[in-house]
Amino acid sequence: MRRDFVKQLVKEMELDKRIVFLTGDLGFNALEPLQKRFAGRFINVGIAEQHLMGMAAGLALEGKKVIAYSIASFATMRPYEQIRDDICYHNLDVKIVGTGGGYNYATHGVTHHTLEDIAIMRVLPHMRVLAPAYAWEAAEATKAMLKHHGPFYMRLGRSPNTDYKKRGFSYRIGRGFIVKNGRDLLLLSTGNMLDVTLKTAEVIEGATGASVCVISNPSIKPFDAALLLARAAKAKGVFTIEEHSTVGGLGSVVSSVLFEKGFRGTFGSFGLPPDKFIKAVGEREHLLKLAGLEPSQIAKKIIKKIL
Repeated sequence: MRRDFVKQLVKEMELDKRIVFLTGDLGFNALEPLQKRFAGRFINVGIAEQHLMGMAAGLALEGKKVIAYSIASFATMRPYEQIRDDICYHNLDVKIVGTGGGYNYATHGVTHHTLEDIAIMRVLPHMRVLAPAYAWEAAEATKAMLKHHGPFYMRLGRSPNTDYKKRGFSYRIGRGFIVKNGRDLLLLSTGNMLDVTLKTAEVIEGATGASVCVISNPSIKPFDAALLLARAAKAKGVFTIEEHSTVGGLGSVVSSVLFEKGFRGTFGSFGLPPDKFIKAVGEREHLLKLAGLEPSQIAKKIIKKIL
């Protein structure tokens, strides 16, 4: 997903000389195409994310379109005051890109786990929040956010092996995508949990015979409430699956929309526990299993809720 973001950004920077790229001393074996082609607009500020956001704000005030890029935990939490006061308060044209969202840097320990970023970024005035699931969504989200003025946060993960793009998909900020049709249950995912969500749907259908609809939500703020409500109206249950805390992320967005509209079916949110750090070190799949986010684990809980 990171590679596709870079490929698209190369195209955008060739077309728009105002775009400047800032990084916090990372991106080796990924950012070289940007560094070589746009040496005068590629700035490595070092491991200094607070300074990075301050510099991004200053460049934006001078008319630049700024990409501020770092590991997701460091791009959001370390410079949060600068993002709030320097960028969002002034509604500046800064696009914050956090790579390795969720457990994608699981082997680096808790400091690199990013499970709160969507919650803390979506609460900020003017900030829009994107979490693409795979290569096409990442490229299209990059293209789309650069057409809009104002602050964005885009969370990048690791692309699954499958490309889920379908004929007729047309990307727009605030749009969700029906990746799999179904009538009985509705599963919504964001970010790179789409493969887990589709596998969960497969397990549920195999065990119960129920028909399951799966929606990918690369845009969290703004959110495609219309698509959710249209599909939820016909479903017995709605469930969200995300690599993020169950507080403040996709589950919180969906539950708020459903509650306001009087949804009477079953609802459930699957994510990371809000009051617990998972301190284990290992590959992403290992930590997802410890968090109960394997397809078989999720499917078992959903089946228990609906039967």
